[in-house]
Amino acid sequence: MHLVPALDGVVAGGTVTIEGDEAHHAVAVRRLRAGERVVLTDGAGTSVTGPVASTGKRVFAVLAEEIEHAEPATPALTVVQAIPKGERGELAVEVLTEIGAARIVPWAASRSVAVWKGERAERSLAKWRATAREAAKQARRTWFPEVAPMASTAEVAALVEAAGLAVVLHEEGTATLATAAVPETGGILLVVGPEGGLAEDEIAAFEAAGAVTVRLGAEVLRTSTAGVAAAAALLARTPRWA
Repeated sequence: MHLVPALDGVVAGGTVTIEGDEAHHAVAVRRLRAGERVVLTDGAGTSVTGPVASTGKRVFAVLAEEIEHAEPATPALTVVQAIPKGERGELAVEVLTEIGAARIVPWAASRSVAVWKGERAERSLAKWRATAREAAKQARRTWFPEVAPMASTAEVAALVEAAGLAVVLHEEGTATLATAAVPETGGILLVVGPEGGLAEDEIAAFEAAGAVTVRLGAEVLRTSTAGVAAAAALLARTPRWA
């Protein structure tokens, strides 16, 4: 799958030209050749499938044989991910993208070990977005996830209040995902805390906004993997995975 800026106006039998870095990677690195079938997407629900008609140094063209328009998956899953240290943030973004998150929100939790400020915040957010883009192509998603700017606790509480179901993962939670009322439409919000754990005032703010605090099980998961485990448990109870 290859990401293109837009597919507006493409018709069956027409040709789509891909240029720039995406074309260079396909032709020079993946050694794409004429005749190979590929999928193009705009990341906003439209995909084009067809054979490669020609290739160049930083360009290739695809004959549009099939054009499809997909609706966004529902219920939409938003994951608020507390910012972890090192490369664990990119790991979390990768697996959350693969499993179908519609939106990923980096959260500056009070006990987050890593701190995003200034140029580091810009670089880190760019890494998360690039990771989501590549993971979406690998997963053959036609709707690419949004990676939002870093949110504060107050902003996360506002997201909780607006969600159809908001779940906060916490090792001392008394509820379980099995008892959560999962909506068939609308939105699900999942909050994943940092390595240092959630602060009491954060839990209080989220619960006051309507969140359910749950414990996944006896095992303690890393912040980079807890989100995908909880997302799988939630999605298994929706029509998306029926």
